[in-house]
Amino acid sequence: MALDDIYKEVILDEITVFAHVDDGTVAELTFQGAGCSISQSSASMMTEAAAGRTVDQTLELAGQFRGMMAGEVEPDDDRFGDLVALKGVVKYPIRIKCAVLAWDVLQEALQDTGEATGARPHTVG
Repeated sequence: MALDDIYKEVILDEITVFAHVDDGTVAELTFQGAGCSISQSSASMMTEAAAGRTVDQTLELAGQFRGMMAGEVEPDDDRFGDLVALKGVVKYPIRIKCAVLAWDVLQEALQDTGEATGARPHTVG
């Protein structure tokens, strides 16, 4: 069995993101999921960082976070707050996908629902 196959079998990450959008603002953001500590920590921090922002601000933050994880955006406390704690993941390229998983789900959900209100689960695994 190849190392990639073992990784896929042993470390599975699944995140469901629930976003309540009210009048163009992410009023509440929660998640359910199972996975590695990086994916769970990033998802938890995402819920705090995105709640209360407009949909556009949230999408911009998600893009900037992805840029930070790719080493393309300088991590600074003013822009990212507590999310800067995840900057060390950049040293481990195979784990970057763990850190951005919940953010990718959030981006997809917000782009799919636009200005919709209510909570709608969105899962990627």
